Amino acid sequence: MRNSLYYAALVVILLFTFAQFAVAATRETVLDRKSFVEKDVILQIPDVPPLCDRMKVWKQRVQLPQDTNTGTCELYVEKEGKGIPIVLLHGGPGATHHGFHPSFSRAARFAQVIYYDQRGCGISDYTTPTNGFSVDQAADDLDALRAALNIDRWIVLGHSYGGTLAQYYSTKYPERVAGMVLVCSATYGLPIELKPSRQQRFISKEERQKISELQSNRKLTTAQLVFNTHLNGDWKRQTFYRPSRKELARMARYEWKHNGEFRSRTIQSLHVLDFEGVFGDCPLPVLIMEAKWDLTWNTDKPEKLRSCFPGAKLVLFENTGHSPFADEPKEFFGALHDFVKTLAPVAEADVTRWKTRVAEQMKQKQSTPQYVLSTSGWGRASSEKIAGQYSPEWLSQINEADVLLRAGFALYDMKRYEEALAIFVKMAESAQGNQMVMSRIWQGHMLDLLGRRDEAVAVYRSVVDMKVDSRFQHSQYGLTYSPSQYATERIKAPFEYIENQDSE
Repeated sequence: MRNSLYYAALVVILLFTFAQFAVAATRETVLDRKSFVEKDVILQIPDVPPLCDRMKVWKQRVQLPQDTNTGTCELYVEKEGKGIPIVLLHGGPGATHHGFHPSFSRAARFAQVIYYDQRGCGISDYTTPTNGFSVDQAADDLDALRAALNIDRWIVLGHSYGGTLAQYYSTKYPERVAGMVLVCSATYGLPIELKPSRQQRFISKEERQKISELQSNRKLTTAQLVFNTHLNGDWKRQTFYRPSRKELARMARYEWKHNGEFRSRTIQSLHVLDFEGVFGDCPLPVLIMEAKWDLTWNTDKPEKLRSCFPGAKLVLFENTGHSPFADEPKEFFGALHDFVKTLAPVAEADVTRWKTRVAEQMKQKQSTPQYVLSTSGWGRASSEKIAGQYSPEWLSQINEADVLLRAGFALYDMKRYEEALAIFVKMAESAQGNQMVMSRIWQGHMLDLLGRRDEAVAVYRSVVDMKVDSRFQHSQYGLTYSPSQYATERIKAPFEYIENQDSE
């Protein structure tokens, strides 16, 4: 009787295992290069509930304490499992914690998993921080959350943009980090040059055309756009296995949700990060998890990323896209478990020494003109701050067109037209395309305000001859224009000073 039961159980196990392999073998992957274009636009996204609804986990909105720089807000948080805490930092900027479900329930077998939505995302508060959204503010929020949850140290696991947040948090609060895990991490601020992205390589011409049509359809909501573009091949950019319609519906409804100011301001803060020389002597344990078919980047990315973290371990997954925890869960969580169980305490003196060195290095970098300009807002208060620090020597230190533009606007706001003119002239020398046209327009403006009308008209005529019909917008001045048409108007009537309507 016992033997009969044993063999019956064995048969069930074998059948189940075979069924799993059969399903995996029949699932379409990005490597199949199949092309699919939906005939119609799907406006009614399938009504699927978030996976959180059926999870028996601790769920709560956690109030962050009042802070001079960040203000206060409530963050949505979930906790699952027991053991060393692992906080999950979602990507984007603008994704949510939903992308980690249901995969990370596996990690709850050996750790306490903490899911949360960053401020401005998902179902956390969208309260604008006192100094605006930034990666620095996100790091401060994260540490305030740690304190509110009564956690001394935790593992910070960052996915995509969350990897950059994990790196920044670890430089600012290393004494609170037991280990850092970078999963298909973004590379903002790291001193590496990467080959072009492979994101479009497996999307057919027909699919690209359909995706372009959908993106130009202004009537679609964000969720409808995400659902339809992914249905028509856009899933191939970051997913190895083709998602089902139900999975796409859940992604569209819950995994990409944020306010616009959060994303644009956070991205702006990422472009001034400079991690060169920062992690070479980092005493914190680091695990890098990369994927062979993460088309967000090219094949050179895993090794180049590891070169920035000499003491890190690199795990490369073979049959995986941008989210290896979903595509190869057994291998992913096996590697994560090995990392967790072998963690050893880091000497406090080593952490203090590294933190002090990094803080001094970053302080020096943050005093540069490029950092000041790139991290400032576009309002009048920011212009006043920039103008107060500006000196002519800045012109020899900055070359990027968008950074020069911000400096020019700041001096214009403060009515320092001669200095603003010099900036717009330099901007025209280095800029291309629309930015070059914009620099010429503003050269004309400064010449008008300086009373040099003949020179201004000559500049405006050069813009008319360019025949540029694209639309430019400077919302802080309430200006929207097509360059050649606008320049024609300025030839007839000179430009007059417009007040910056943004107070920040």
